[in-house]
Amino acid sequence: MNLIASVDIAHPDLALTHTIQSGSADEIRVLPQSSTDPDTGKFFFLVEGADDGFEAVLEEDPTVSEWTAVTNSSPTRVYRISHPEWTKLLSPKTAELGGLVQEAVSTDRGWSMRLQLPDREALAAVSEFCDAEGITFELNRMFRQEGWVRGEPTGLTDAQRDALLAAYEHGYFEEPREASLADLAEVLGISPTAVGGRIRRGTAELVEMVLVGE
Repeated sequence: MNLIASVDIAHPDLALTHTIQSGSADEIRVLPQSSTDPDTGKFFFLVEGADDGFEAVLEEDPTVSEWTAVTNSSPTRVYRISHPEWTKLLSPKTAELGGLVQEAVSTDRGWSMRLQLPDREALAAVSEFCDAEGITFELNRMFRQEGWVRGEPTGLTDAQRDALLAAYEHGYFEEPREASLADLAEVLGISPTAVGGRIRRGTAELVEMVLVGE
């Protein structure tokens, strides 16, 4: 596998679309361990900045057949969620083509995903699958795995990279700071809580890849 594709997808029947569009959480992401094993029927989601009504929204979400709170501490929670069979999922098709979902993060409309695929033909097959299912599919960027390895740590997600770059460019790391999390949130179009989480996880990933690796 040596092709990485950053894509956005949207459809009312995609997993948790109702919950995402309710605005009851700042950010929802699929934990990678679950996205690589779609046959289990259960997925683990990390939820940032959920409000008091989040679980009530889960109960009303038609794409949720069962949910369990694994950890329920603020501001970050983890849920194990099952979906009815008709729910539209991209991970099974990706796995069928010999690929995997490296990242899946909620957006205002649906999901932003980073797919690892064997080749361009597999990416074309994913696009054709989405078209057949009526899923909006937007390819944001695509690059070879070799370039990713040479250019930056493989564990750093697109969202973390964008947050870290924005923080650096706007002086968040300066002393004194020239930008707050609220400022970065406005630049990135997400909540301050989500920005802080991306910077924290991205920084930890850089430390692990660069310093711990040494």
